[in-house]
Amino acid sequence: MKTIVLQYPKCTTCKKALKWLDEQGISYEERHIKEDNPTKEELTQWYHKSELPLKRFFNTSGMLYKEMHLKDKLPDMTEDQQLELLATDGMLVKRPLIIQDDLVLTGFKEEEWKQLKP
Repeated sequence: MKTIVLQYPKCTTCKKALKWLDEQGISYEERHIKEDNPTKEELTQWYHKSELPLKRFFNTSGMLYKEMHLKDKLPDMTEDQQLELLATDGMLVKRPLIIQDDLVLTGFKEEEWKQLKP
């Protein structure tokens, strides 16, 4: 089973998450979320697989999110427009974002991550 972790190296939560994965013996492939931004197609696929609300894919505490006033704009945007926006800049995407065959998780919540398979 392949595990992909989209992360930003300067993000302390991402560092903590990678350390946790190492401690659990879960092998993974790292992907720099800013340099290798997820495409709209990838985000759409992951969003549907995750069964999470689309808002969970946004980095709501990020500077770019705040600068763009997305808190006020997102409610008026279609799902397609939101996915298109997420694909424009990796810094808008909640990180770490972890993808396995049948599982997609946003952010690092240890309780949720316990369902990951090695």
